[in-house]
Amino acid sequence: MRERLGDWDRAVFRRVAVTDWPRAEGVLPRLSRTADHSKLWTGTAAVIALSGVGGPRARRGALRGLVAVAVTSALVNTVGKGAFGRSRPVLDEVPVLRRLKRLPTSTSFPSGHAASAAAFATGVALESRGWGAVVAPVAASVAFSRVYTGVHYPSDVLVGAALGTAAAFGVRAVLDARRRVPPAQPLVEAPALPDGRGLSVVANPGSGSAAFVEEVTEALPAARVTRWDPDAGTLPELLEREARRAWEEGGALGVFGGDGTVNAAARAAHRYRVPLAVLPGGTLNHLAQDLGIGSCADLASAVGYGHAIAVDLARFAPPRGAVGAGGAAPEPGFFVNTFSLGAYGDLVEVRDRWRQRIGPWAAGLVAAVHVLRHSRPFEARVNGRTRSLWLLFVGNCSYHTLGGGPGGARRFNLADGMLDVHLVKAGRWARTRLVASALAGVLHRSPVHAAARGRRLHLSGIPEGTLCSYDGETAPSPTALLIDKPAPPLTVYRPLPAWLSGRPLT
Repeated sequence: MRERLGDWDRAVFRRVAVTDWPRAEGVLPRLSRTADHSKLWTGTAAVIALSGVGGPRARRGALRGLVAVAVTSALVNTVGKGAFGRSRPVLDEVPVLRRLKRLPTSTSFPSGHAASAAAFATGVALESRGWGAVVAPVAASVAFSRVYTGVHYPSDVLVGAALGTAAAFGVRAVLDARRRVPPAQPLVEAPALPDGRGLSVVANPGSGSAAFVEEVTEALPAARVTRWDPDAGTLPELLEREARRAWEEGGALGVFGGDGTVNAAARAAHRYRVPLAVLPGGTLNHLAQDLGIGSCADLASAVGYGHAIAVDLARFAPPRGAVGAGGAAPEPGFFVNTFSLGAYGDLVEVRDRWRQRIGPWAAGLVAAVHVLRHSRPFEARVNGRTRSLWLLFVGNCSYHTLGGGPGGARRFNLADGMLDVHLVKAGRWARTRLVASALAGVLHRSPVHAAARGRRLHLSGIPEGTLCSYDGETAPSPTALLIDKPAPPLTVYRPLPAWLSGRPLT
């Protein structure tokens, strides 16, 4: 068997070597060199992330592709090549124009280039079919170039590609398992909507909804999808109409968009007491992440079987008796994820100013640099105590993270009734010390950071013109605020546990 495989390998290698491949001499050797040290895949991932095409799923695919490349490279270079020790092919029959200027010195089996190409392409395709269709031909060309240039036998390439593909699936399984939310909350009653029948979905076109419509139609074919048209009215008005329709029909409100869009949908769903289905979309969608929703398919079974949990909606409003414009009581604001005063509001404002010009992620970096250079502390009374602060952060429910702070944290109980409060105190070198602590993973030990949990937070003495930020939106803050939670909580669909997916609930 081994001899037969060796004969096949050499025969195919020879056939590739003696066949004329028009115009390939100027492309394939160069492409093969570009893929050295995964430079091609790192650059492609950067293009995907910065272009914004395909939304968060495409960015997640690019990141997972790079993780799969790293895993594959470690596996091939530390185990595969050392275990087999196969010699490289003899180049006698390979035309000189095809040969690489620098020939590899490592053993031949398996092909690391083919493994990395397959790992990246598979990682991207598992999250974004559009980008997968773009990357796959390039990856296949890189794999073929290794035989074309004479540095690998065909079986080296095929086995390498198989290893890369398996690594990408393994990375997805591990990361998806980590993303799953533990079943810490009991279920609440919600209507079962098979195939999405009775689900009114509002899609924000600024969140890549063109690609989303195809996905939601496949996962929830009976759902009614409406794209928001800014010329026809505001997004909150559209969400109000669809929430009312869902209430009249005994259905549910669905939303596709980022944190700000989900915030508006949550307010409409709370007002009409209808369940909310949060679909993954937008630049950021923290509620979908905390619910464990990575795709429309994750949510389809939950909507079909009525699998839902309670989710708190937090409120911030001036104290009772406050008078707004025209003598009327000011309207309260709400947040599903976070509320903040100070530097973060400045960051959001600068990020939004640059987002359309350079993309969301580059804009976030520009905003962070701007805030570190120009932001100034403010004084306010927090529960009656005067404090000088860079930032006040309030999370809706308890956040849990190894670093002890809100960044990169997760919520495992979305209806615990708590507010997760974090203060960044002003002082000498406060910003530098805070960043250093965050990078070192010991934010909870930083002397400029303080955290507490409670059910209400009273703020007063807030300087005029201070920006508040809530779920990615910004607005001028009142000089005094009470932050608490109204009752009842939202009803929100959540994906079924993996062992129940696809099975009817009894």
